[in-house]
Amino acid sequence: MTEQLRLMAVHAHPDDESSKGAATMAKYVSEGVDVLVVTCTGGERGSILNPKLQGDKYIEDNIHEVRRKEMDEAREILGVKQEWLGFVDSGLPEGDPLPPLPEGCFALEDVDHAAGELVRKIRSFRPQVITTYDENGGYPHPDHIMTHKITMVAFEGAADTEKYPEAEYGPAYQPLKVYYNQGFNRPRTEALHQAMLDRGLDSPYGEWLKRWDDSGHKDRTLTTYVPCADFFEIRDKALIAHRTQIDPDGGWFRVPLELQKEVWPTEEYELAKSLVATSLPEDDLFAGIRDNV
Repeated sequence: MTEQLRLMAVHAHPDDESSKGAATMAKYVSEGVDVLVVTCTGGERGSILNPKLQGDKYIEDNIHEVRRKEMDEAREILGVKQEWLGFVDSGLPEGDPLPPLPEGCFALEDVDHAAGELVRKIRSFRPQVITTYDENGGYPHPDHIMTHKITMVAFEGAADTEKYPEAEYGPAYQPLKVYYNQGFNRPRTEALHQAMLDRGLDSPYGEWLKRWDDSGHKDRTLTTYVPCADFFEIRDKALIAHRTQIDPDGGWFRVPLELQKEVWPTEEYELAKSLVATSLPEDDLFAGIRDNV
């Protein structure tokens, strides 16, 4: 009997799962892997980013409910399971100086307490592999940074029965690998940018690359390239389901799918911790695990 492969993707808000690693998840679902998205907050303080929906009073007054329904639709498209961690969106503070974070928000939670709620999910679902964000959150949103913090504590804490007693948090369990999503990386961005220019097309990445250069952006270490081009359409469909957050006519979708598949047919990750032997670079998040389950 072969044990079920299980992947848990820990994200800050509804829509993050569809913009970071979505094609990878859809690929693994198609192979029979059990995939669970854990969404830390309800996205209550998210702005309406789709200009076609801005000014819609119903959406503005019911943003939490609307975003839950969007998540339901995206979940069905991707074929994944999804659960809420139940924390409140912190919002993205803007200004100079930055305003304080709102009382009771996710980013102000005690890290060990919030990680304990994720420990419950890990011990119940028992994933061999977890994906999340790096210490910078992928970008410096306070909820993304907090998601990183609690995931790394929970990765270790799921097996720690002194810190998280089994009577309260469930039977101990140790995941084997944790990865950082690194889909927004320089090699991919430069390759797609140049491919667009070579074809005489307007690239959406010129300003993006310039901002990176001006800010002294430091490239991350890419360890794992998951081939998933056959699932790019599913990824985009799931992202469009988050219609308050995504303009289907916006920059996200300006690079033709066939060009993406030809030039950069993978999604990328950074292996942060592994308790199994593996050889880098990898093309599978379950490298070093498949043969042992």
